[in-house]
Amino acid sequence: MAGARSASAWDLTALLNAADPRALRAERHLWLIRLLEWLRHDPPQRAAEGATPAALLRLRHLLNVLEQHPPHRAAVRALLQRFWREVDAAALFADFGFPHRVALTGELLRRLRERVLPGTPDTADLAELFPLLFDAADAEWIEAIDADTLQRLAALMAPGGEEDGAPDAAADEDPTATPLSAPRWRDTMADAVTLLVGAVHGAGLSPPLRRRMSPALLAGEPFRQLTRASERLRDAARDGDAAALLQEAHYLRALLDACRRAADSIAEHLEEFGVSVDIVYDTEQLRQRALRIERLLDCLLSPGPARELQLLTLQLVRGLREREGVRTLLTAQYGQLARKMTERSAEAGEHYITRDRAEYAVMFRRAAGGGVVMAGTTFLKFAIAALGLSAFWGGLLAGLNYAASFVLIMLLHWTVATKQPAMTAPALAARLRGSQHDEEGFVDEVVHLIRSQSAGILGNLALVAPLVLAVQALAWWALDAPLVDAKQATYVLHSLSLAGPTPLYAAFTGVLLFASSVIAGWVENWFVFNRLDSAIAWNPRIVARLGAARARRWAAWTRANVSGLAANVSLGLMLGLTPALAGFFALPLDVRHVTLSTGQLAAAAGALGWAVVDEPAFWWCVAGIAVTGLLNVGVSFYLALRLALRARGLHLKERAHLAAALRRRIRRQPWSLLVPER
Repeated sequence: MAGARSASAWDLTALLNAADPRALRAERHLWLIRLLEWLRHDPPQRAAEGATPAALLRLRHLLNVLEQHPPHRAAVRALLQRFWREVDAAALFADFGFPHRVALTGELLRRLRERVLPGTPDTADLAELFPLLFDAADAEWIEAIDADTLQRLAALMAPGGEEDGAPDAAADEDPTATPLSAPRWRDTMADAVTLLVGAVHGAGLSPPLRRRMSPALLAGEPFRQLTRASERLRDAARDGDAAALLQEAHYLRALLDACRRAADSIAEHLEEFGVSVDIVYDTEQLRQRALRIERLLDCLLSPGPARELQLLTLQLVRGLREREGVRTLLTAQYGQLARKMTERSAEAGEHYITRDRAEYAVMFRRAAGGGVVMAGTTFLKFAIAALGLSAFWGGLLAGLNYAASFVLIMLLHWTVATKQPAMTAPALAARLRGSQHDEEGFVDEVVHLIRSQSAGILGNLALVAPLVLAVQALAWWALDAPLVDAKQATYVLHSLSLAGPTPLYAAFTGVLLFASSVIAGWVENWFVFNRLDSAIAWNPRIVARLGAARARRWAAWTRANVSGLAANVSLGLMLGLTPALAGFFALPLDVRHVTLSTGQLAAAAGALGWAVVDEPAFWWCVAGIAVTGLLNVGVSFYLALRLALRARGLHLKERAHLAAALRRRIRRQPWSLLVPER
């Protein structure tokens, strides 16, 4: 567009004098690009609300000049007539905005390529020329074109005459009827419909989409009938049979509606078959192509299609920004995948929310059991550090220690408190849709959730600290020395202090906790998408090795626990390896996990004795642990809730009312955040 920008200073007379219908194709297309650049040369007028766009004022001026100077009008019209004869317009109507191959990766590469490589006006493909002619900002003045200006523009641009410079009399008499009076124009529209129908037909019959569609909606085979219906429509358009054209168009619309309903049913079967970004992308492309066909049918059926062509052009111009945006493409396609992952997390998160005293007691006991395992994890962490291994191998062993501990806790049906927020936030988001009608119910869920976190943390810390102190005391009695010596204890008092970088590390650990929940959702979706549970249960070699009954038990157990295994293993490895990998890049990052930090501080106190409680450093560490717990829980919960809200397309428009209701509940019943009411 550099050449077009430099030509934007041309005056209209120079542009009209340069209009040469006998010039080379590239020169004629470049002239059209410069003409549109001249239209948008002035910046949009924003001074008054509803002011006429400057480009529209210039368009009216151009039409006035052409009507007052017949030689210029003849030259411009002859250039446009040759343009319409030589250009492939069906490619624009059928292909623009859609990939040639329905795949997310291919479309992403195309967008990246078009961002880097310049386009050329030397092409007969109107779909390739369109981005050089128009800019996304042109939608404003195209939408503002009034009926009178639209008729004058149609008389100038309509395809018709056979010879350069020969005006089309029918166009001048009835400009809005020109597209239907010109057989080639109707054929172009019908060809575009045929091309789009072929793409919809192919997508609807592809196995990944078809097996996810409702069988009841596919009973009438709407996708198979599309091709025959579009062929009959094209024949009616070519023959000029208005009655047959109307009948076939109505039938094609009914088939398209059935195809869209079948595509919409895919979302109902994603739980059984899983989801991938390619499937989401294919489904969205199917819907968009069906809508484009509807727009083309409007043009074919209208007795005066100028207005319909304006709307079609407006749709294409508005699609320029979305067509070129890489971020827009990824955001739209990964949204559905994120939704399925958060829905799976929401189902698991329900098990972490307590709503009465009995459930609260169960959560406390499960968290206490987790604290027992974490006490052993604490001593293994010190033992690994004492080996003096390199950063990577020490981090790997530490990560395996954490992962094994988390998996053991899961298998024993116990819990680690900091893993709850990333799972419970999606469960809370699932209730937000009805929060405006049940404000108190939503506040109840928030209170239940906070109380569940309190039970989990209190249960973890209630046993991890006493057990570590007991083991240290036992070591003093049996070995005359603690398992964790004074040197390590001094380092602990220094590293866990609130006066140091502990808050930053604790917040970063919250990010890792959230990341583990995302990994868990992705792995479970991948497991379901590839039907690995069915493969374990029915694969002949596996059945021969395990036996039919055991294979089915293994399949059911794996399906039920794959998410938990992925979350625990990924979290453990990230906690252990992240400091080592960050150190490789000279990044001062570490992790602070509230339960592990409590165990470490208890070990330090057991090594230094009761005198440590008189040290300010000890109480700085106690404060650091409190902040660590808040940041571990708060950051992971915030990120998980934000992802869940985005995935569901929800916005907290009434967040001020919800926050006020929550504050009132806290002031009225502050202890309900820690202990359930009777």
